[in-house]
Amino acid sequence: MELSQTASSPQSRQALAGLVANIGYEVMPFKGTEDKVLEHVPTSVPLTVTATGGKGIDVTLDLVLRLRARGYSVAPHLPARLVRDDAELSGVVDQLREADVRRVFIVAGDAPQPAGQFPDAYSLLKSLDSMGHHFEDVGIGGYPEGHATIGDRALELALEQKAPLATRILTQICFDAQTTTAWAAGIKQRGVGLPIFVGMPGPVSRQKLVRVSAGLGLGQSARFLQKQQNMLWRFFMPGGYRPDRLIRGLAAAVPKADTNIRGFHIFTFNDLAETEAWRRRLVQSVTEREER
Repeated sequence: MELSQTASSPQSRQALAGLVANIGYEVMPFKGTEDKVLEHVPTSVPLTVTATGGKGIDVTLDLVLRLRARGYSVAPHLPARLVRDDAELSGVVDQLREADVRRVFIVAGDAPQPAGQFPDAYSLLKSLDSMGHHFEDVGIGGYPEGHATIGDRALELALEQKAPLATRILTQICFDAQTTTAWAAGIKQRGVGLPIFVGMPGPVSRQKLVRVSAGLGLGQSARFLQKQQNMLWRFFMPGGYRPDRLIRGLAAAVPKADTNIRGFHIFTFNDLAETEAWRRRLVQSVTEREER
């Protein structure tokens, strides 16, 4: 059964269409990533490029600049704990301005110790704001199921601090639509009105999910998958994981709650051919449903 056919109410179908129209991909700056993007992903799909402590920021920025030159709307992850000081931050901003990169995603990062003056995302956002910048889209992270090492109240306060300096929220992975929707409604009630893009894996092979769950260099997404102990059985299902069930749940839940959920942020794990084929089928299914 097509995903859109399971949307039982006009409100759910309308919500599904709106969410599907706002899908972006996250890619990792590995060897061959650029070629995969160029071969499989249209320039209409916005991209973000991750950064890790092991590879550093330069590898991320290099891929971002190359993809931008090819016509993509692309945002680098800027992990605060990898940036030494205002001088380095200013240099990064200048480099992105020159390349007409207008989007950025600010995170604290995985490094156990800060490289310099930025211990968290908020401190970097403040410096970014004080020096002035050209970015039209500044993303920050959201945690529907909390964080492994940060308490819930501390997360709430951090989000409330960061929100005035940002334009959108990209959530970490949560496989439960009701949990994500309730979290989104809660932050809106507390005055955080930013649009929310729900993070989820795309259609991923069994082998890739096993690698991700083992945390082999894939950063924050891997850690969140590790937390999902009850998801291990899905790693071995024939054909691997697909996000359709989660999307159906969100399409049903969003119209019933007062949230700012606006779209999906797909963690592709660089399986771009499979992810784009899945997205096109999804868009076609929704379009055909609307035309009936």
